[in-house]
Amino acid sequence: MKNKYEIKNFNFKLLLLLIIITVIGIMAIGSAKPSLQTRQMFGAIFGMFLMFFVAFIDYNLILKFYWPLYGLNLGLLLFVKLFGESSNNAQRWVSIAGIRFQPSETAKILLIVFFAAFIMKNKDNLNKISFLVKAVLFLIPPLYLILDQPDLSTSIIILAVFAAVLFVGGLSFKIIGGAIAVAVPLVVVFLFIVLQPDQKLIKDYQQERILAWLQPEKYELTTAWQTQNSITAIGSGQLYGKGINNNEVGSVKNGNYISEPQTDFIFAIIGEETGFLGGCIVIIIEMLISLECFVCAGKAKDVAGTIICAGVGCVVCLQTFINVSVATGIIPNTGIPLPFVSYGLTSLVSLYIGMGLVLNVAFQRKSLRNSNQ
Repeated sequence: MKNKYEIKNFNFKLLLLLIIITVIGIMAIGSAKPSLQTRQMFGAIFGMFLMFFVAFIDYNLILKFYWPLYGLNLGLLLFVKLFGESSNNAQRWVSIAGIRFQPSETAKILLIVFFAAFIMKNKDNLNKISFLVKAVLFLIPPLYLILDQPDLSTSIIILAVFAAVLFVGGLSFKIIGGAIAVAVPLVVVFLFIVLQPDQKLIKDYQQERILAWLQPEKYELTTAWQTQNSITAIGSGQLYGKGINNNEVGSVKNGNYISEPQTDFIFAIIGEETGFLGGCIVIIIEMLISLECFVCAGKAKDVAGTIICAGVGCVVCLQTFINVSVATGIIPNTGIPLPFVSYGLTSLVSLYIGMGLVLNVAFQRKSLRNSNQ
C-alpha cells in the first residue's frame, strides 16, 4: 500500500525546537564572530530545505541505496586522506567544486543509514557472531580513516552510535554485558598507556590535552588556556549573563581570550552573555531534541526507522554532552561542535539531513500501522 503523508503526523514540536536552537546559534555566532553570522544563516536555510526534502522521501526508498551510500561515505573519507586540506594538526577538509566541507561530519548520518538497512535485512541473525563480525568489519574502514585524520573525538562518537544502533536493533543483553566486561578494562589500560611519556597510541597533542585536563595549573598558559578561560567566561556570566553583544571591558570574549569561540567553545559565549539560565535553556532544548528523536524511535513502523531516530538522537545527545563538558572542564578538550549552535556548515547541514530522516520516520508511523491492521 502506498504511504500516505498526513499533516497531523508531522512532528511540529521537533521542528519548533530546531528553529529555536538554530536562532540561538545564529545569535551566539553573531556575537562571537559577526563576519560568520550571515554564512550560518544561509547554512541553516539550506539545511532546513534539505531537511524538508528528505522528510517527504520515503526513508525505505533511501535505505535501498545503503550500499552506494556506504561507498560514497568511504570515497569521501579516502579523498580526505589523499587530497584533504590540513589545519591545526589535522587533515579533515576537502574542497570539491569550490565547496569546502568535512566528510567526517556527513559520515555520522551516512553510517546510521547504512547500519539501519544492514541490521533490518539481517535482524534474524543479529545475535550471531558471524553478523557481528561483518558489522564490525564494515565499521572499521570509515572509522580508521576518521581516526587517521586524526579525529579521535568523532571516532568515539561513531563507536558510541554504532553500539547504540546495535542495542536498539535488538542485540542480546548477554552480548552487551560481555562487551562491557571487556571494554571497561581495555579503556583503563588505554588511559594508563596514553599517559606514559613514550606512548604511541595517540598523537602528542592529544596526550597533552589529557594531561592539561588532569593538571590544568601546569598547562594554564598553554594547552589548558582555552578551557580555563572558558570556565572563567561561564562563571562570570552568573545567573543572567552580561548581555548579548555587550561591550564590557572585563568580558573574556571581548578580550579575545578564547580563540575560535564560534566553534568548539560557543557554549562559553552563551554562558558569559546569557548566564546560567541561558546555558540551561540551550542544554534543555538540545536534550528535548534528542528525547523527541527517541520518542519517534519508539513509534517507528520498523526496526530501520527505530535505528535511524535513535542514532540521530544519540549524535545530538553525545555531541551536546561532550561540547558542554569540554567548555566546563569536565572532560579533556576535543573538537566537537555543539549541535545546531556552533559554526560549521557541514555539521549543521548533516544534522538537518538527519532530522529530515527522523521527521520522515515520524511522518509515516500512524498510517502505516493502520495499513497493517
